[in-house]
Amino acid sequence: MEDLLRQNIQRTIGKLVKDEEFELFSSYLFTRTFDKKSFLAEEGEHCKYVYFILKGSAYSYFVNEHGEKHAMQFALEGYWITDHFSFFSGKPGIYSIETLEPSKILVLNRENFENICNSNHHFEHFFRILIQNAFISQQYRLAKTNSEDAEHRYHEFSKLHPDFIQRIPQYLIASYLGIKPQSLSRIRNEKGHSK
Repeated sequence: MEDLLRQNIQRTIGKLVKDEEFELFSSYLFTRTFDKKSFLAEEGEHCKYVYFILKGSAYSYFVNEHGEKHAMQFALEGYWITDHFSFFSGKPGIYSIETLEPSKILVLNRENFENICNSNHHFEHFFRILIQNAFISQQYRLAKTNSEDAEHRYHEFSKLHPDFIQRIPQYLIASYLGIKPQSLSRIRNEKGHSK
């Protein structure tokens, strides 16, 4: 499972990571296991950690004034997830993060995040790229949600993330895409998709 983290770092920065560098990076993280439906972070509470999924899955969401969940991010094996706003500002979280399956996760706190970034410029570069990519993804999603029809959004999402289509519940995908669950069922049935 360490290989998954090392591959993630190397793929992101486009360079091989030496054994001693990877050992240093790994020394700042600790492993935890979580049951299905465990909260990694809760809206209104300070999100103290960044999470890397070794096994399992999780998602972040907020709940609107009508009690409806709005999925914001999904994470399977090899993905990072956190509430960036709360983690970096120290303010109460705007999202909850919950596991969808029993999960094994690497956990990084803010102090060790800073230690990693200060220890090696490759790692500071790595996290800058991750944060930059998260911002780009959010901007892209916002633009697409407001400019494209539901069918196009779903088909693009399914091409970009076929692994999510197989593992994430349909109602959460619908929420993420800003589509009513019944509309997503119709789109999937029309194209012969099944879950």
